[in-house]
Amino acid sequence: MADAASRLTALAEELLAAPAPVRVRAWDGSESGPPDAPVLVVRRRRALRRLLWKPGELGLARAWVAGDLDVDGDLYAALERLAGFIWEREGEARGALEAARDPRLRAAAAALLKLAGPGLPPPPPPEEVRRRNGTLHTRRRDRRAISHHYDVGNAFYELVLGPSMVYSCAYWSDGGTLEEAQRDKLDLVCRKLGLAEGDRLLDVGCGWGSMAIHAAREYGARVVGVTLSTEQAAYARKRIAEEGLTDRIEIRVQDYRDVSDGPFDAISSIGMAEHVGAVRYREYADRLFALLRPGGRLLNHQIARRPERDESAYHVDAFIDAYVFPDGELAPVGRTVGTLEDAGFEVRDVEALREHYALTLRQWVRNLEERWPEAVRLTSPGRARVWRLYMAASALAFERNRIGVNQVLAVKPGAGGASGSALRARVWTDAPGR
Repeated sequence: MADAASRLTALAEELLAAPAPVRVRAWDGSESGPPDAPVLVVRRRRALRRLLWKPGELGLARAWVAGDLDVDGDLYAALERLAGFIWEREGEARGALEAARDPRLRAAAAALLKLAGPGLPPPPPPEEVRRRNGTLHTRRRDRRAISHHYDVGNAFYELVLGPSMVYSCAYWSDGGTLEEAQRDKLDLVCRKLGLAEGDRLLDVGCGWGSMAIHAAREYGARVVGVTLSTEQAAYARKRIAEEGLTDRIEIRVQDYRDVSDGPFDAISSIGMAEHVGAVRYREYADRLFALLRPGGRLLNHQIARRPERDESAYHVDAFIDAYVFPDGELAPVGRTVGTLEDAGFEVRDVEALREHYALTLRQWVRNLEERWPEAVRLTSPGRARVWRLYMAASALAFERNRIGVNQVLAVKPGAGGASGSALRARVWTDAPGR
């Protein structure tokens, strides 16, 4: 077992047929690999068993969340080096380890198994979502999925998100702070919706109430906000009372599918549609269309993935599904626009904010890292590690154009196809950052 790092490096290079992208520090204190590269710390041998039993992203994620793997130094640099082996070549790695038709690869896998030590794979960390049964995106299953991600303590979200308590892409201008960028994003949404005094706004997935407060306080809107998170709703109501806006804002713990008191002049859906799922997206579009008055506007702010050759398949990220957003799905922006049009909307504008989200995520990671002991105390070591990995990896995914985020402005046409109210909404072009 002496010099485990050298053995790990040699085996990894043989299995991946490429030079080691990072330096390795093993559980015995040995190090091997490029001297100027980020250091991947293998704290325990059981990390190898996790990888052997679940090759690819999920095995690495389990080892990371459990603390079996760590990075010494710049996490972004390490993920950049590993990206080609985790995401872009995950299928190749899985094939090499699971099929191993090549005798050379079989021998390398056997050596790695010996190095991993005896025993079955360790159980997944407790932060992992347990086995889910039943139909995707029923009301009950969606409530559980939302609770897994959002009901982990408002104090933890305050630490990560900062005073704005906005959990979606900010809108950055030169030299601005996170709070200023989030304020500018909320204002951008209100301007695109053309909100005016007395307008009735439905905020779908209202989070901690930031959009509802901004629309009511700055534009005089009357707002109904809906969320499935009881912790979010309690926090939002407290903020609204402190702002003196209880006469203008109502927060409900309610599924958007159960909202029945339309029509609304405008609907904002910011970072919520990712939870809807492909099987329910047309239902989502139809429901929002029905809740708007003729001439009413929808602003749909949604993360998108790149189109793939097989669009009939169920596309999920193993780590995100198991640890971050259970049952969440991303769709290409073209599919989103097409579904909204199929539901009867006229799409008036699409704005890509990909680079803005990368900047936002890097700021959230910085907030987390600067107050790491407090974050661990508020949740758990595993949960804090989940967030650090998911946000850092997501920042790189936006920067590398693997995913994007878009604001789609759509109008419910009035009599004779009129969309005159959209002209009133077309006042955002001088917003910061454009």
